[in-house]
Amino acid sequence: MGYIKAEEILPVELIELIQQYVDGKNIYIPRKADHRKEWGTDTQIRQELRARNYEIFREYQDGRKVSELACKYYLSEKSIQRIIRKMKWNHSE
Repeated sequence: MGYIKAEEILPVELIELIQQYVDGKNIYIPRKADHRKEWGTDTQIRQELRARNYEIFREYQDGRKVSELACKYYLSEKSIQRIIRKMKWNHSE
């Protein structure tokens, strides 16, 4: 995310009003609700995590222990259990 100088896009009156609340601080102005994007839509991370989770589930089915999978994938045992539970649920449908 890049920064834009307020003086380049906002009227002086608005800058002075904002300075009454936050003088010299960085603030984040969120997108309008109708312009928001879902998490991961600009990257391949969703597909990567889906592939990783499938691999975890496959290894679990092949007999790997939850503790081994947690070490291998640098996740907590609870996270591994959650992934396995979700994959079992998805495969049962």
